[in-house]
Amino acid sequence: MAKIFSKNESPLVPMPSEAYIPQRDLNKTPVLECRRLGINFGGLVAVDDFNLIIGRTEIAGLIGPNGAGKTTVFNLLTKVYQPTKGTILLNGQDTHDMNTVQVCKAGIARTFQNIRLFNNLSVEDNVKLGMHNSIQYGMVRGIFRLPSYWRQEKSAHERAMELLSIFNMEDMANTKAGSLPYGAQRRLEIVRALATNPCLLLLDEPAAGMNPSETAELMENIVKIRDTFQIAILLIEHDMNLVMNICEGICVLNFGRIIAKGSPEDIQANPAVIEAYLGKKKEA
Repeated sequence: MAKIFSKNESPLVPMPSEAYIPQRDLNKTPVLECRRLGINFGGLVAVDDFNLIIGRTEIAGLIGPNGAGKTTVFNLLTKVYQPTKGTILLNGQDTHDMNTVQVCKAGIARTFQNIRLFNNLSVEDNVKLGMHNSIQYGMVRGIFRLPSYWRQEKSAHERAMELLSIFNMEDMANTKAGSLPYGAQRRLEIVRALATNPCLLLLDEPAAGMNPSETAELMENIVKIRDTFQIAILLIEHDMNLVMNICEGICVLNFGRIIAKGSPEDIQANPAVIEAYLGKKKEA
């Protein structure tokens, strides 16, 4: 499959800490900067000395073998886990004293390996739940259905339909989320994450369980999301065709440590990456 290019495609340029970002983001504050990030679980070092910079409109990949620590990194970024050491800067702001809710409000949204939808609610209501950062009416206005309540409900409905249109899911708005096909549930989870108005979207294996045509459509839509909302996207994915075709910068983890960073071409040719995935060739 040919590489998916967008109007914002630009070459990678070097940054401090052996990082690379797209040239178009060079004179802007990085959306994310991790400095020597790490976490221990008892005597187990799950992530160690993790350094990463992501440009404001970059599509970046975080890859590695199973158990490398990729989802743990996502949990650190979203404060599901508090780091044992290191610093996370979001738009230049240190997040060390933030919890999960505060990090979401600050601009990080995510999806999960295992889909987490409200199955008994409609597709539209699932999206509206993602709008908690922007809905302003309180309990009293909701109970008494005051005019401000209806104005915000109308606005939320219009916004939900606009977001669903990204994946051509408007016709499913009244369908129960739990009755959707697997691929549609994956797409709905992304839409709900976008409803929080993030500046950084974390996608944890977004193509898992999708067939080739669904994956191809997903690739196009990830680029469309970046271009439409002008946000950064960091994804974990085992589908190397997807990663190599849409990611501008790639970071490779193995046993909780970074073993390579660079463009898709750099990563594909890196001996340490090949060894991590395929094993070391035995001496003759």
